[in-house]
Amino acid sequence: MSISTQTPDIDAPAPTIGAWAGFIAMCIGMFMAILDIQIVVTSLPTIQEALGIRQDQMSWVQTSYLIAEIIAIPLTGWLTRLLSLRVLFVIAASVFTLASIGCALSYDFESLIFWRVIQGFAGGMLIPVVFSTVFIIFPGRGQGAATTIAGMLAVLAPTVGPITGGWITSTFSWHWLFLINIPPAIAAIVTAAIFLPRTGSDRGELRNLDVLSLLLLALALATLEISLKEAPKSGWFSGLVIALVAISVSSGAAFIRRTLSRSKPLIDLNHFREWNFVLGCALSFLLGIGLYGSVYLMPVFLGFVRGHDALGIGEIMLVTGAAQLIAAPVAVWMEQRYNARLLTLLGFVFFTIGIALSMYDTPRSDFNEMLLPQTLRGLAVLFCILPPTRIALGHLPPDRVPDGSALYNLMRNLGGAIGIALIDTVVFARVEKHATMIFERLEARDRSMFEFTGLPFVAPEREVTQNMIAFATPVVKKSALTIAITEAWMMLALLSALGILLALLVRNPKPQDDSATK
Repeated sequence: MSISTQTPDIDAPAPTIGAWAGFIAMCIGMFMAILDIQIVVTSLPTIQEALGIRQDQMSWVQTSYLIAEIIAIPLTGWLTRLLSLRVLFVIAASVFTLASIGCALSYDFESLIFWRVIQGFAGGMLIPVVFSTVFIIFPGRGQGAATTIAGMLAVLAPTVGPITGGWITSTFSWHWLFLINIPPAIAAIVTAAIFLPRTGSDRGELRNLDVLSLLLLALALATLEISLKEAPKSGWFSGLVIALVAISVSSGAAFIRRTLSRSKPLIDLNHFREWNFVLGCALSFLLGIGLYGSVYLMPVFLGFVRGHDALGIGEIMLVTGAAQLIAAPVAVWMEQRYNARLLTLLGFVFFTIGIALSMYDTPRSDFNEMLLPQTLRGLAVLFCILPPTRIALGHLPPDRVPDGSALYNLMRNLGGAIGIALIDTVVFARVEKHATMIFERLEARDRSMFEFTGLPFVAPEREVTQNMIAFATPVVKKSALTIAITEAWMMLALLSALGILLALLVRNPKPQDDSATK
């Protein structure tokens, strides 16, 4: 019985050592680009103090990078046709390196944001170009291993980001958060320039550049990202957010209408006419919500409820990364032999269970309680990215892969941005309500609430004194935050469960040659 997925051409020649060297160099670049999203998270207070940045401005250190990255990702297909994979990677990695140096040398808020924008724009190109390379340079044997390496690094980077940033800042200084990029980047640039194949480029693409479409796309994505940043703070129905969403929707609609009417569009949106590509992108979107959402929620809980420092948070979160490394060889073996729909289904089942188990955290939950949920998520996440990647891109001819890869990776990043905005809304909008509820149940002498908070039970006949209230207030605040966080985990679990339903809708691809099946 054949239970194989859509597969690479088994008659194609094996990739050369040079091809592998160039591909690994590209993966290093992608890893740095994704790592730089999370590496500054635990060090933001240090950067704020060093540069004298206002607290309400600090989130822009993250947001500016994400906006630039999200704008750059869909342009990668056009830039690949214009420059070729090799030249695009070398240029993007070089700009990323220079921008990293600029970030390290920043002396105030404005200079740091300027360089973070450039860094994010260059980094955004380094992500989809790797997934394009998987299907262009590895048409035959080696494609499964290449897909797994790229997928593992894509999900490992946000996991190790917090501990890496915390360790660097505590051991050296915040400047090394960016300077650490330089040695591996130089090695990757030189290796890629030497070993990546010199594929053709089409300079005619520059004459066909639709500047208006580019501006509409940038406006739609930038206003969407800013609205997601502002919504939890200002309210989803505030005038500012509604205005930003209106601009995003109208400019996005204008971009789509204009793109579909052109013979040589900036981005080939006809990919969305293909059922499996649409489902692959939807699965990537849901994975972005769950992956980036979980990486965001854990430091919030461990820092504000449990009181761990940056290094302690990173050490606990390493469990997920370790589980990913353990799962990698199994994922390679299974991804080459079994049906993509089946693997995706199993991946999202266990990923959802891993998220749902975190719904039962209490204010005293720590490493032991988080071990199983993290392990399940780590083991499952590669099965949530590798088979969907093949579902979305595996059937595309080489000339259509760059645009398809850009759109596929854009969905994951948009999912992450939307997921974090939803989490902020759920958590920070409900903490006060939960605190009020907890106080009311404590006053009613609800034993279960005393057990949940960890406060000593106060018998009904005893009078509640001001000292008791003062002692209980910080405990109640942490307990209220815990409840809000568990509600956010519930939301992530429900959204992740949609991936199970979508996996069932994937159309079975044509089976591969029997010699490659089991």
